[in-house]
Amino acid sequence: MAKRKIIKIDEGLCNGCGLCIPNCPEGAMQMIDDKARLISDLFCDGLGACIGHCPQGAITIEEREAEEYDEKRVMENIVKQGPNVIKAHLEHLRDHGQKDLLGQALEFLKSKKIPVPLEEKKESAKAFSACPGSRVQDFRDEKPASSRSKSAVSARSELRQWPVQIMLVPSFAPYLDNSDLLIAADCVPFAYANFHEEFLRGKTLLVGCPKLDDTDVYQEKFVQIFKNNQVKSVTYAAMEVPCCFGMVGLIQEAIRASGKDIPFHQAVISVSGQRIK
Repeated sequence: MAKRKIIKIDEGLCNGCGLCIPNCPEGAMQMIDDKARLISDLFCDGLGACIGHCPQGAITIEEREAEEYDEKRVMENIVKQGPNVIKAHLEHLRDHGQKDLLGQALEFLKSKKIPVPLEEKKESAKAFSACPGSRVQDFRDEKPASSRSKSAVSARSELRQWPVQIMLVPSFAPYLDNSDLLIAADCVPFAYANFHEEFLRGKTLLVGCPKLDDTDVYQEKFVQIFKNNQVKSVTYAAMEVPCCFGMVGLIQEAIRASGKDIPFHQAVISVSGQRIK
């Protein structure tokens, strides 16, 4: 066996809701004793389609010794579930840039003379088989750096990816690698009028609330992001209120836990919308 990325389920966090199960068409998970369980390394591709559907943040990606993922075995399981599941699996591979695995899947269908339920054109979010709000989308090539002066009024969004909520962003999302990461407390974009122009331009965005959300889950997500990607820098934009500053130590600890030396910067916005740091 070799080391590879594969899902990890925190039994303590899992509440047995089962929302992850239908979003794993590969069949790597089952509900056993009221908990989601990884039942086969062979079937888990490590891409984490299930992660965004876990309301408890119980599913993460880890790198460990595991049996090699077997696309042929997966397809043998998937074709039994019908064309909708086949389509969901093919879209899953396509949307994560897994060209080799997608090729293997298409070849399997061809060998079995099974119709390919996958349109060649890029499908809209409405047609996406999973929750449209958690579909990974990368806008970087569509939005080159603007040449507008800083004094000009920005009428264009500088957002380059989707999703942005910390709980929904997979730690392996392609836009995280080789990125300058902006982590923003979710009140900041509302309070600071120049958020896009001054903070967001050229950066990959993660948004969350350190007061209302589970920061333990955040810390584990940050560790996975920093370990799995080459992050060039991290900027944390916070409001001046005390509850926002809890994220500072959390991010810094996650950087240390990743074993990497990633430059960290902090910005602070007043409740009246002024930058004070």
